[in-house]
Amino acid sequence: MIRFLLTASFVVLFLILSIPLLIIEWIIGKFNMDIKNRSSLAIVNWAFRCVIFLSGGRPEYIGEENVPKDQAVLYVGNHRSYFDIVLTYVRVPRPTGYIAKAEMIKVPLLSNWMKNLHCLFLDRSDIKKGLKTILEGIEKVKSGISICIFPEGSRCRDENAFLPFHEGSLKIAEKSGCPIVPMAICNSSAIWEDHLPFMKKSRVIIEYGKPIIPSELSKEDRRFLGAYVQKEIEKLYFKNKALL
Repeated sequence: MIRFLLTASFVVLFLILSIPLLIIEWIIGKFNMDIKNRSSLAIVNWAFRCVIFLSGGRPEYIGEENVPKDQAVLYVGNHRSYFDIVLTYVRVPRPTGYIAKAEMIKVPLLSNWMKNLHCLFLDRSDIKKGLKTILEGIEKVKSGISICIFPEGSRCRDENAFLPFHEGSLKIAEKSGCPIVPMAICNSSAIWEDHLPFMKKSRVIIEYGKPIIPSELSKEDRRFLGAYVQKEIEKLYFKNKALL
């Protein structure tokens, strides 16, 4: 319970005390968006590293050399925990927006930081709004901002299975021409979700697979790109699960 209280207190204090920083970032963005992107990335990276430390997360990262540093990419990962975002964001080498559920936009201060980080809010109940979000993601990638998605749509609670990947979100890579970077996140739910409300010291393995270029795949694999990427992530996931 102590870890949970420390982590929750830090998050609340950060959001409140960061209000002046949000104002400064807004001013910076009026003059130089690149500086704002980099400074927002640094600030949130620091906060997320503190969250990982306080919660007891012990992440191990494999295959980071597979992540292109000179261009925007589409990160695609399996989803087990709210900590998936925290654990992966601290390793992105360039500004990266995550696709989050639409309800997150209602959370004060947190949604402001998410907007600063180019996050997009997906309303899965409205097809037109969902398509608009995907189109925004395509434009983000074309402008040099990486995007991260968890195409299962919600957290999978079965550690031995995956929810089917939604094909639509991978259109971001198909239409922008960017590489897809598979992310296999293993054991992240052990930090918190497996024993709510307690947080426990937990080893988490995150592996980045080799980039997937949709245009280089066969016609059949491009047709079912979500299933193809899911299989690649499953290989990495179950390999690393055996190590825990």
